[in-house]
Amino acid sequence: MTGALGTDVVAFHAGAGKPRRRRVSAGVVCSGLFLLGLDLTVLNVALPELQTALGSSAGQTQWIVDAYALVLGGLVLTAGGITDRIGRRRAFLAGLATCGLASVAGATAALPWQLIAARGAMGAGAALIMPATLSLLTSLFPEPQPRRRAISLWAAVGGAGGALGPVIGGWLVAHQSWRAVFWLNVPCAVAIIVLTLLVVPAPPPARTEPVDLPGTALSATGLLALVWAIIEGPARGWTSTAVLSASAVGAALLTAFAVWVRRAPAAMLPRHVLRREVAVPAAALAMMAFGMFGALFVISLYLQGVLGCTPWQAGVRTLPLPAALIAGAALAAGLTARLTQRSLMVSGLAVVAGSFVLLSRTTPESGYPHLAVVQIAAGLGAGLTAAAGTAAVMESVGESYAGVGSAVNDATRQVGATLGVAVQGSVLATVYRDRVGAALAHADLGGVPSAAKDSVVAAALAGRHAAPAVRGHLLAAATDAFVAGLTRSAAVAAVVAAGGAVAVWRGLPRPAADGSSPCPERQDGRTPPGAERHSARRGSP
Repeated sequence: MTGALGTDVVAFHAGAGKPRRRRVSAGVVCSGLFLLGLDLTVLNVALPELQTALGSSAGQTQWIVDAYALVLGGLVLTAGGITDRIGRRRAFLAGLATCGLASVAGATAALPWQLIAARGAMGAGAALIMPATLSLLTSLFPEPQPRRRAISLWAAVGGAGGALGPVIGGWLVAHQSWRAVFWLNVPCAVAIIVLTLLVVPAPPPARTEPVDLPGTALSATGLLALVWAIIEGPARGWTSTAVLSASAVGAALLTAFAVWVRRAPAAMLPRHVLRREVAVPAAALAMMAFGMFGALFVISLYLQGVLGCTPWQAGVRTLPLPAALIAGAALAAGLTARLTQRSLMVSGLAVVAGSFVLLSRTTPESGYPHLAVVQIAAGLGAGLTAAAGTAAVMESVGESYAGVGSAVNDATRQVGATLGVAVQGSVLATVYRDRVGAALAHADLGGVPSAAKDSVVAAALAGRHAAPAVRGHLLAAATDAFVAGLTRSAAVAAVVAAGGAVAVWRGLPRPAADGSSPCPERQDGRTPPGAERHSARRGSP
């Protein structure tokens, strides 16, 4: 960089250069990411009380949860492009303020549609926060090894926030009410805003060209349509007209966006971001998220429906997963000096796949120790994959495009997570309904609530109030059917994770013999002439 912008960047690094200040700044930035991850899952355990209090229908209740993921997944790529242009700290603060105000609206909502709107607004704030956090860290830590350690911290904190959501939400619901889940965000957002203004330096905008309005519109509408189709697939049916139409519209818009990116002179997503050095790690992160978020959803149901845990107890029993994820990310930070990111990603995805193979061996008698081992293995593998994959994406896009590079990383993970919950949930529900219906018909049991034939949690609740002669048959049929669905969904997750490992091994270029990147970047983040051909010759397995 040259000129005034380059002078501003030098001044920023000089101001942020003290190690203590950089560490404190990184902690503040990561606390914003923790709040974002928390909001993704904290509401799940509050749904029964919330539904009773507001009188929401099943469809409205589902959208109270999904509105956040829909808007976050649809807007995060757009937000990344904006972040690079308006300034990363400014985008971070705007996202926090939006989440805080939307949380007030959610906590005071009296009607279901008001809560759905508030959750959507929280998702818009999160779309600004997520790319801003990662791009701020890359600005704070320009040196390769400290940056990789910071990215490992980022990956660990994000995963821990999502995994701890049910624990914190369960405690709040048990001791306060569902509204406390929203009120919690307000002081947290205010505190992070104040700390950000006090200790986090403001890097100058990394890009000065105007916002790419056509690219922004194409990417946002395409991702919104695609995420909507993924969310609605399990309820409406994957082959329903609405889901197929939304999928086709999303695919067409994203295809048009890819064409626009390759032809526009100042596209929101620069051409070099489409290279395999970025695309392959991003795809690997999506496959990891597919398995992990889907498995967390299924495991939570297993703990409540089969093992009889309360929502809070179930949340506590998922703690091995975030603890292992943090350990895996820390391990990745320590191994980056000796192993390539390619090797770490392949190893991590292989461990994740192995954990899902173990989960697919679950039986009705397995119990919690078996589940704890699965969580520890899955968390370790996910930590390795998340830290190495995120570092690979960010190092490939270049400093000037850190915001949009972070958005690519975040968007693919969000789509993968949403697809994982939808697909694994669909597999589980289909197998459960078929098995439990056949078992109850064979036992000739009458008077079983219809909800028990759709949900193992509802079956467990119905069993408590059923006659002794019915209770044993119902609970046994529901447990066997749920475990059969769990093992099938785990097998799907194992195949996806293993496919990700193979894709990384085959698709990501090997490092050069001297350890340098096979496709070096210029200071402005663009690929030097001929570098892509050079990468293809040297990097093909």
